Amino acid sequence: MPVTDVQHDLDARTLTITADFAAPVERVWDVYADARQLERVWGPPGYPATFVDHELAPGSRTTYYMTSPEGEKYYAYWNVESVSAPTGFTFTDGFALDESFTPNEEMPESSQVFRFTGTDAGTRATFVATYADAESLQKVLDMGAVEGSTLAINQIDDLLAS
Repeated sequence: MPVTDVQHDLDARTLTITADFAAPVERVWDVYADARQLERVWGPPGYPATFVDHELAPGSRTTYYMTSPEGEKYYAYWNVESVSAPTGFTFTDGFALDESFTPNEEMPESSQVFRFTGTDAGTRATFVATYADAESLQKVLDMGAVEGSTLAINQIDDLLAS
């Protein structure tokens, strides 16, 4: 399993997930840069993602939705802030109301930092989400963010092996 550590800190308002992959940094980067590959691993099993718009470029907006086993769609977006291919990118991550991808003001938004570092065994990925306040972090924790993210990230090994 790629996920090796999960930490949340309500005082710092952060959720940090660390994963190790037996693949070079450039290959792990490709998973996040290519919408079709990302669709295969972004949602947890049973909740596939469909990326409508996706470009890892500063100032771009990625839009996507995940579909539940019952067919319900959950919409979200990224506002990409910085990109340092192939070692990482930063973005604001938010929930959207519907297919218009209008931000859902009732749901937490987070600042995300994704970093990919070469190791002797391949790549260490560090995913850090920072929320505006402890209540927002607690809300996504209560929604199952740790479990869902871990299940999603753990799918990447199969994609890298294919």
